[in-house]
Amino acid sequence: MIIRRAKQEDISEINRLLVQVNMVHHNGRPDLFKAGGKKYTNEQLISIFQTDTSPVFIAEGEQGKIEGYAFCIFLQHPNDNILTDIKTLYIDDLCVDETIRGQHIGTELYRAVVDFARKQGCYNVTLNVWSCNNSAEEFYKKCGMKPQKIGMEVIL
Repeated sequence: MIIRRAKQEDISEINRLLVQVNMVHHNGRPDLFKAGGKKYTNEQLISIFQTDTSPVFIAEGEQGKIEGYAFCIFLQHPNDNILTDIKTLYIDDLCVDETIRGQHIGTELYRAVVDFARKQGCYNVTLNVWSCNNSAEEFYKKCGMKPQKIGMEVIL
């Protein structure tokens, strides 16, 4: 497996995985997530791939098939009134193809993201996990992540 930056030629395979992620969220929270959708349009993906502030990493299998991805965003709060000026790499979305999960592809992808963040001088790597996605939460805990904050809601 090779982990590399995403490029325009990857869009159709990334779209396939984006739909899988959306369905996990839709199944857990159909009140919030539409069935069958995807987070980004093709034009948005092209724009994301062209910027260094939002790197996207691809796990490419031996046959050239995309087995997973990690969408990341650099965050920083310079001159903020209360937050320190640390550099964070936020994992906006991490997915491994549902047909091949359990083969440690996600772990390798996560480690590559952490290594990249370290090389970029980041203080930390963060992400959000929906509470309806228990398998993702357990995966991130196994990777060594700990809760940083908890989002709460009341449905009216």
